[in-house]
Amino acid sequence: MSDVLRRDPRAEWIARNRLHPLHGTVSVGDEAEVRGPSGLLRKNPHKVGFIGPNGIKRIDRLKGNGNTVAMGRRSSGPQEVLLPLHSVEQPDFYIVVVPDMVGGRLTSQDKDILGQAHKLARGIEGGNEQQGAVVAVCFGESKEEGFDTAGVDRLILLDSEEYQGFCPEQQLAALVQIEASYQPKHWLFPDSVNGGADLGARLAARLGERPAVQAWQVDHETTVSRGASGSIDISRTTPHILMLVEECADPIDETRHEAQPLALESIPRAIAQLQDQGQVAVDPNAIPLAEAEFILSAGNGIHNWDQFHDTATALGATEGASRVAVDDGFMPRFRQVGATGTWVTARVYLAVGISGAIQHMQGIGQCDKVIAINTDAGCDMVKRAALSAIGDSEEILAELLKLAQEHRAKQSEEGDQHAA
Repeated sequence: MSDVLRRDPRAEWIARNRLHPLHGTVSVGDEAEVRGPSGLLRKNPHKVGFIGPNGIKRIDRLKGNGNTVAMGRRSSGPQEVLLPLHSVEQPDFYIVVVPDMVGGRLTSQDKDILGQAHKLARGIEGGNEQQGAVVAVCFGESKEEGFDTAGVDRLILLDSEEYQGFCPEQQLAALVQIEASYQPKHWLFPDSVNGGADLGARLAARLGERPAVQAWQVDHETTVSRGASGSIDISRTTPHILMLVEECADPIDETRHEAQPLALESIPRAIAQLQDQGQVAVDPNAIPLAEAEFILSAGNGIHNWDQFHDTATALGATEGASRVAVDDGFMPRFRQVGATGTWVTARVYLAVGISGAIQHMQGIGQCDKVIAINTDAGCDMVKRAALSAIGDSEEILAELLKLAQEHRAKQSEEGDQHAA
């Protein structure tokens, strides 16, 4: 028999016509993907999805994780998928990451570097059949709850009094102790102004190492760094200490890790040459929108502008606005957020009365957490937000302002008692 695939035009026409009486006999089977007559893999759009509990066909956007809905059980929200556990019982070597932990949480750059650490570990493991562990060393108060999903196998958390605030000497003493105790294959720091570059340079000077800075392509043999303001690439053998830029590698998102605490011997107390006197009060509105970490942004839903300004002051937030609020004259042009205004990268973006035009959504694409206050539960801003409050903006801001003032008054009382 010939192996040539032959087409049946009549059968194909019946398969396309769902109203034809013979459609059920020649239509494509239950497979969502079939091999066409030309040999190419084709998707059958009529077989994608499942029949929901109300009899309506739904698209399976969860890619197989929506079985509970397909079986007719209602779900109050998206089902949490339990990632497979990556376990390292007896590590043969360590790769240490010292994240910035801005605000006590891992930044996106920190997560990229943790992904790079696992990439280095896999390269070393493939050569000598050893198993390595990625260690995160965190200083100060930690609010992070996702060390396991970020790729941390072992965790050293130094949050005692001597590690609060700016204390590079004491942090360096801890890193030197870790180097002596565990002899890690590599040290990875974020090349940032948040402390990673400074601390990495201090460790390199103490150990007499020549670190790689502005590294963006790294494997266990070769490192490529940016030079001359990013206009050229510099290649070298991968050193012991690396300072990495953002997006140096993909973050961990397919496995969860143990994040087991790692013991550390007593660390000698360093003599501080600099004394941290605390943070200096800065007017939030003096910070450029592109550099602000907390933005309270107003849209067409704001009617009490005095209340909006008071809330921004109480929260310590930089003020932003949508194009509608700027065009109506309520906010200056340099406060406009969006593709036609300023692209922002705030850690928290609180949008009040902003429905979410496409240009505005583009401008906040790099924001970490978005909070929406709106009367429309179906608007694009609410869909984008991690937390939404549906209701009148004036009432919600009044309650938020009240809570912020009570919190500040309580902090002031505690400070006076401590001073006494």
